[in-house]
Amino acid sequence: MQIYPLIELLDGRCVSLFRGRTEEPQIWHVDPVKRALEYAEAGAEAIQITDFDAMSGDHRNDEVIREIIRTVGIAVQVGGGVKTLERIAEWIDHGAARVVLGSLAVYQPELVKEAASLHPDQIVLAVDVYEGKVVSDGWKNKSAFDASGFLEKFKGDPLAAIVITDIDADIGDAEDTLALITQIAGEANAPVIARGTINDIDDVSRLQYVPHVSGTIIGRALFDRSVDLTEALAVAKPEAAPKAEFI
Repeated sequence: MQIYPLIELLDGRCVSLFRGRTEEPQIWHVDPVKRALEYAEAGAEAIQITDFDAMSGDHRNDEVIREIIRTVGIAVQVGGGVKTLERIAEWIDHGAARVVLGSLAVYQPELVKEAASLHPDQIVLAVDVYEGKVVSDGWKNKSAFDASGFLEKFKGDPLAAIVITDIDADIGDAEDTLALITQIAGEANAPVIARGTINDIDDVSRLQYVPHVSGTIIGRALFDRSVDLTEALAVAKPEAAPKAEFI
């Protein structure tokens, strides 16, 4: 299982949000480029960057993200406010390994399907679920789709991965989170990455044994040190299969 450290940006700063509320950010006083390099040095093979400013059409964080891509030396998947094919191509041209699309998939699924066709295995579909329904626009708007029905729209598309966020877990009601992740992972035609499920190292251990889950995104828990990245990477790394001894 792959660990994706998450860096969320608002006005050039590393932040964490509660239920997507940009008006009440938890600000981490660290340099985002330096933090990305630290994650790479700890052994992460990929990171995710989410740009909250870009969701409102403000691209002030572009240069910071480009610097991370240029210097970090590992795969970077970028999301937040990506609404056009041109913007997708721009990030890929700048070296992003993958582009994450969320709200766009709710409002313009055909555009997401076209993006996946143009950039096979570089488009990540983000599916945020609250009270059983897919939500969009920073978790503000609830759609009529359940996760399974929503994913059916993209069944034949060459997606790189599907990120599933259970928002109920973010607000403390996590009883059914693993059940949701297990269900979606079993139905999806692309690798599933769980987000919002990791609060401590035991959560990493539990998620590792959910069938068909290829990775997990960890944000706040790394910043507040509830989870040590080096330890998480060690827990998530599959054990080497025993080798036969020959005499």
